[in-house]
Amino acid sequence: MTDIDALPEVIPVFPLAGAVLLPRGVMPLNIFEPRYLKMVRDAVAGTKLIGMVQPRVAKTRSTQPPALFDIGCVGRITECEETDDGRLLIELTGLRRFKVAREIDVVTPYRQIVANYDGFDADAAEPVAVNAAARAALEETLRTYLDANGLSADWEAVTGADDESLVTTLAAVCPFEPVEKQALLEAPDLPSRAATLTALMTFAQGFGGAGRDDGGPVVQ
Repeated sequence: MTDIDALPEVIPVFPLAGAVLLPRGVMPLNIFEPRYLKMVRDAVAGTKLIGMVQPRVAKTRSTQPPALFDIGCVGRITECEETDDGRLLIELTGLRRFKVAREIDVVTPYRQIVANYDGFDADAAEPVAVNAAARAALEETLRTYLDANGLSADWEAVTGADDESLVTTLAAVCPFEPVEKQALLEAPDLPSRAATLTALMTFAQGFGGAGRDDGGPVVQ
């Protein structure tokens, strides 16, 4: 994990509703908008760092960019491939969460912010273990959550995954609302994130399952 002193104060941000990057998590992204192609190319030529942060509203008719949530996560571009039609397929590996101190005026087509990494030292350390009872509750809730939505999982892979890998994967793939995804990002540690995940899956089952007709993540 990158030392906090090596992280730049000013970072470009990719506002993407419905998607959160977690420390040590890996996020694949298909980049095709000109402003974000420019952002990725600039990052590859420089620090290779991009901040992922959700906009507070998924869609807006205003000409002003939407406000951002207070907390995001900076990631390093660890894979980058250009397609024949000019898209960039990248993978971001999460490093550390940050608070959006302020957004700065820029001439670049993409947004940039001043990032404050204070308070997230635990992101660089080995995660606190999830206790056995909480892990069992998470797996059982996942089973009923998938059954309720006609889905299945490789249970050998689920039970064999370490706590952080399982929680990070579920946080990425479960179709929660942006504010729910944000709650997972802002959970202070892995046990809290596992408990939040269990609660969200339980809540989803009580309100008709996980089906969302939101068209997936929305770029702002």
